[in-house]
Amino acid sequence: MVGTIQKDGYKIEKIIFESQPGFFVTANLYVPTRGDGPFPGVLYPLGHEQGGKSHDAWQRMLITLARNGYVAIAWDPAGQGERAQIYDPDFDQRKLIRSTTEHTVLGVECLLAGDNFARYTIWDGIRALDYLLSRPEVDTSRIACTGNSGGGTHTSYISALEDRIHVAAPSCYLTGWGKLVETIGPQDAEQVLLPWIAAGLDHGDFPLAFAPRPFLMLTAIRDFFSIVGAREVFAEAKQVYGIFGAEDKIDKAEVDRGHGYHQPNRIRAYEWFAKWLKKELYKDGEPDVEVLEFEDLACTPTGRVANSIGGETVFTLNKKRVDSFDPKLPEVTGKSDLGAFQKEVRDRAARLSGFDQEKRTVSSETYGDIARQGYRVEKLLLRGQPEIPIPALFFSPNTRSRKPAVLYLHGRGKSAEAAPGGEIEWFVKQGLAVLALDPRGMGETDRVDDRNGSDFPRYFGDYESAMTSFLLAKSLVGMRASDILAGVDWLSARGEVLPNRIAIVGKGKAAVPALYAAAFDERIAAAAFEDMLASYRTVTDNRINRDVLENVVVGALREYDLPDLAAAIAPRPVRLINPVDQLGVRLWPEKAAQAYEQAASVHATAGGKLQVLRRKTEAGPETVYADLI
Repeated sequence: MVGTIQKDGYKIEKIIFESQPGFFVTANLYVPTRGDGPFPGVLYPLGHEQGGKSHDAWQRMLITLARNGYVAIAWDPAGQGERAQIYDPDFDQRKLIRSTTEHTVLGVECLLAGDNFARYTIWDGIRALDYLLSRPEVDTSRIACTGNSGGGTHTSYISALEDRIHVAAPSCYLTGWGKLVETIGPQDAEQVLLPWIAAGLDHGDFPLAFAPRPFLMLTAIRDFFSIVGAREVFAEAKQVYGIFGAEDKIDKAEVDRGHGYHQPNRIRAYEWFAKWLKKELYKDGEPDVEVLEFEDLACTPTGRVANSIGGETVFTLNKKRVDSFDPKLPEVTGKSDLGAFQKEVRDRAARLSGFDQEKRTVSSETYGDIARQGYRVEKLLLRGQPEIPIPALFFSPNTRSRKPAVLYLHGRGKSAEAAPGGEIEWFVKQGLAVLALDPRGMGETDRVDDRNGSDFPRYFGDYESAMTSFLLAKSLVGMRASDILAGVDWLSARGEVLPNRIAIVGKGKAAVPALYAAAFDERIAAAAFEDMLASYRTVTDNRINRDVLENVVVGALREYDLPDLAAAIAPRPVRLINPVDQLGVRLWPEKAAQAYEQAASVHATAGGKLQVLRRKTEAGPETVYADLI
């Protein structure tokens, strides 16, 4: 305890505890100063509202609880209040404006380690519960948990995990994944437990796990969390409680408002707690209270753990986990070792990425031709899976001979370099056929909409598709690799293409899926990747990442990294052109070469060649792509 605020009928203790060694949590404990204890306890996880534990609505509820004979604890979640995890000392503020953005930047790093960001936030809550139960003022047989939004999320999580919680009241969270996917999609990283849907779980499993203990769903009709989904969750849970003969122990309250822990629902929670923890009726409503400022409730002298105590952060803890991993891939000391290495890397990458290894039957539809000088452009729609359209353009020189081909993938879509004089035309004028296509989520199938003012598109790209794929135990990378290989299937079947001379070029955010495709399929005779993320490890070695999520494979760093995939392509030639770091900034040439030093060694041992090349800003394609295939 680092301080106490005395008030009429209660006191607020300022607490700092470590949920993990060196990982400091700032908390406020509200303790009654009237009446005889021990008192019931309330665990109060917080939502994403500004101010952390000092937010107006939270204080009103916590003070009312303390005045009515409850000991309640609220703590700053990681990335909120006093606990900014990505802190800028020069401006004395968080580097990322929104806590949800910070959660998800850190979440990307955790995913590469095979973890959910919520492993840290849930454990903070469990350790807060440990502290609450250690207090002599608390009756450990009468414990409730409640919170709104992100706090409703953690009320659901912790209550499902903890037998020491006897009454639960999550607010504005439970709705069901079906309705979430149909409406606003997955929320920030702490609210996405992976692979939840693939495991056969849904929001309704939270109250089911808590049954038959008293469970109150607090909802808002105009919430962005679908009220229809909330009603469906409640109906399912009501049936399960009925099996236990405990229909009276589950209830739901609705308020005709938007997202928030509104006063009518707060009063409903007071009534619920009084009924089940005190065996009495609650009749006092919610009196006016004195709301304190952030500085009044701060536990650190600066209001920042980062510049007053320091210690661990989610980034440093996650990095230590990654540093401890040993993928134990087979060594390649001679050509005879290559096969075992390749098989192991491919198997691991296919399994973790959710890549569909079943043979594809590719169909195509033609939507007209464009005649150009020396070649024609065929507009196509490919389908490697019946329900997934793959828009494509096929550029074919006006020659009768069979010719090598390039599968061209650009992060901005197939049209990015398709105009006369563009890079694709350069390949065609070298006598190559070119198939440019849009893997799902790129080009014509791009689903990113940044018009609502969110900064998620800037940091995470197609967040909804990426996170939904993870929930299904898949990845956008694996799905896009499948789309890309449908293009290889289509090219291989074309009479004018030499099927044993197909190269792949991946650029920008299309480069990593192209890398996976080349590692999976030996029909790709040569590969070049430009402006590609150099490694997953560069993400976990740095505090901030940007536009990486779409190329994440959950748990990859436990078993391999991107340079291992490049090595697995050996002895087929590979060119890495201007690899980039976790922010999309081109690596200095020496650092880029260092990142692929081991992969280049595998290629050399196998009799192949991996090159790390620099393409200057105004340099043409001939400087890096000449003689690719």
